[in-house]
Amino acid sequence: MTRILSYNIRHGGSGREHALARVIRAARPDVVVLQEATKPHVIEQLARETGMAYWGSRRGQSLGYLSRAPLDHVEWRKPRVSRHAFIEIVPAGGAWRIVGVHLSAVHAAWTEHRRHYELRALLLGIQQHEHGPHVLVGDFNTLAPGELFDFTRLPMRLQTLVWLSGGRIRWKTIQGVLDAGYVDAFRSLQPDLVGHTFPTWDPHVRLDYLFVPKPCIERVSRCQVFSANEVCEASDHFPLLAELA
Repeated sequence: MTRILSYNIRHGGSGREHALARVIRAARPDVVVLQEATKPHVIEQLARETGMAYWGSRRGQSLGYLSRAPLDHVEWRKPRVSRHAFIEIVPAGGAWRIVGVHLSAVHAAWTEHRRHYELRALLLGIQQHEHGPHVLVGDFNTLAPGELFDFTRLPMRLQTLVWLSGGRIRWKTIQGVLDAGYVDAFRSLQPDLVGHTFPTWDPHVRLDYLFVPKPCIERVSRCQVFSANEVCEASDHFPLLAELA
């Protein structure tokens, strides 16, 4: 099994390194895909505190990683239309290629439109690997088809953005992933669970996902929202933990 943890550590993680490390240690991952990992010295400290021998982060780039074992390949790639570069991680000798994702934030019609274009650029960028075992994992900042979102629980400034953009958002980014031949691993394994990942102090929306190509879904034995005692003080996102055969 390969255990993958996806974790948005919020604003670089400064000042919360010990709490973040405790959460990561509790999850016992082999690879951690980090979002908002904008401060390399924080990621270096997390690697040290969690016993991860390999790590990577670029100042100002959202995606970073921690790995227990050596990696064959790591690459950041930023499509022209994307706010954040995505990251490709290939563990040494592993069957899976890991693609870390962080799409644009803010819930509004125009940002959902942007996320849709970011997703298309991402899929175009990895199309040479689309037939092999790989995962798309991270903070997609959007809702899956059929899931409900109570806008009144947003801060007032964000509620205002929703109304300025028309008062209604057509959530289409996740449908684009599904239409491209991927399966939402959490929803496939746990169809009756809500799976909210944000925010930790008042969970009411699922923003974090792991997708695999349809032929690979039987090799995903676990995909769950991970909770530990320190999660609420460590970040505003719950991490997502998956096990891949």
